Amino acid sequence: MTFKIVIPARYQSSRLEGKPLLDIGDIPMVIHVVQQSLKSKSKEIVVATDDQKIFDVVENFGYKAIMTNVNHKSGTDRVVEVVNLMGWSDNEIIVNVQGDEPLINPLLINQVAEYLENKKDIFVSTACHSISDYNDFINPNNVKVVLDKNSQALYFSRAPIPFPRDEFTQKIIGKQGFYKHIGIYAYRVKFLKGYKDIGQAELEDIEKLEQLRILYAGHKIGVVASTDIPMTGVDTLEDLEKVRKLFLIK
Repeated sequence: MTFKIVIPARYQSSRLEGKPLLDIGDIPMVIHVVQQSLKSKSKEIVVATDDQKIFDVVENFGYKAIMTNVNHKSGTDRVVEVVNLMGWSDNEIIVNVQGDEPLINPLLINQVAEYLENKKDIFVSTACHSISDYNDFINPNNVKVVLDKNSQALYFSRAPIPFPRDEFTQKIIGKQGFYKHIGIYAYRVKFLKGYKDIGQAELEDIEKLEQLRILYAGHKIGVVASTDIPMTGVDTLEDLEKVRKLFLIK
């Protein structure tokens, strides 16, 4: 199996400006993401950024960066630009590793790529893990996903799904069928080249979930059910402090 990794790293963030450059153990966050990605089976890693400072930091550490359009609305749009700039072939598999996941598990990166390697009729894959905590289940910041019998996504939502009509209590959570989405994606290049033609879906705008445009357009999304709960990503200052403490322990 061979695949490539693109790490979108945008400077602007509504909660943490310049997030990719924030230090964790004296190393910028985006570099931690690259270093974790290097532990996967990927044959090439590219950081896709919209900021010269991020570009310079990545290059100074000896890794590859590409400047992309500052007006992209999503990480996938940034990945699409890299695919076109690099001229990668249609059958290549690309994994989108978010630039705020300094503790990303390399095994998970491999797993979403392997899903596409093994399922030739699927063009997009992602990941999830079982929800065992009631508060996680009802938290709208945690995206939930419902799967079909083939481990493909039926729907993603910020709402608690599937909704347990008869027993909406702590006891039901943790049983099979309750999954939290993990924000990592693998794509075939052929799919990415046609991504701009899909167009935004109303459901995507309502839930603020980009992956819903893919389902709405009729494409399948394969889902890897991970047995490991992913480590904390960085969305807030509190998240950043948690991750910094974890690196001190390592």
